[in-house]
Amino acid sequence: MIELQHISYQTEDEKELLYDINLKIDDHFVVITGPNGSGKSTLAKIIAGILMPTGGKILLDGEDITGLSITERANKGVGYAFQQPVRFKGLTVKDLMSLAAGKEAKVSELCDVLSEVGLCAKEYINRDLDGSLSGGELKRIEIAMTLARGAKLSIFDEPEAGIDLWSFQKLIHVFEKMVQATDGNILIISHQERILDIADKIVYLKDGQVAMYDSREKILPNILKNTGGGSCQVLLDKGKEA
Repeated sequence: MIELQHISYQTEDEKELLYDINLKIDDHFVVITGPNGSGKSTLAKIIAGILMPTGGKILLDGEDITGLSITERANKGVGYAFQQPVRFKGLTVKDLMSLAAGKEAKVSELCDVLSEVGLCAKEYINRDLDGSLSGGELKRIEIAMTLARGAKLSIFDEPEAGIDLWSFQKLIHVFEKMVQATDGNILIISHQERILDIADKIVYLKDGQVAMYDSREKILPNILKNTGGGSCQVLLDKGKEA
């Protein structure tokens, strides 16, 4: 369980992005959503350790991890997937998966994990993580890496960003399987209604504060009602936030 106590974040030019965030995230699959600029990605980076809060505490299973770096938090079981997966020239999929697992990965093990994200291990284990892989393939490999790591908390920041409709449809299926395959908690930052629709709970941020936090059944109708109905992608003003 990750617990945020009175978390705030102020930029160097004193712009307040988050105000007194209090959350306990212990459900299996939680989605953070909200309008562009509401602080979603900032909050995800603070949980992961990429950014340090200017106020408050972060507890992981009761342990204060506020001052730990992203590497130290990863060692504690917090995984983070970027909006745009990094491409590493000269590093193969097998190399990356072995690094994630903390040991030399066997082909049979890779086959099990990669099949969970719809990829054939024999076709991908020796592929370089370079420009020859599509955005959708990289997203699925990054999810497989998270599965191999076995993180307590896996954070995905707008996983739908930069991929086409076909890849997005595959991605939804991957997350549905991931929910069943992993014992850890999954936290996703997303505007997409199809992702919101498979969440256990939804956190709705607005102006740097938690406006709503409840089950999908209660939150999603409220989001649609308050914005007049239609597509969440449009209603939540999809785009890259600060």
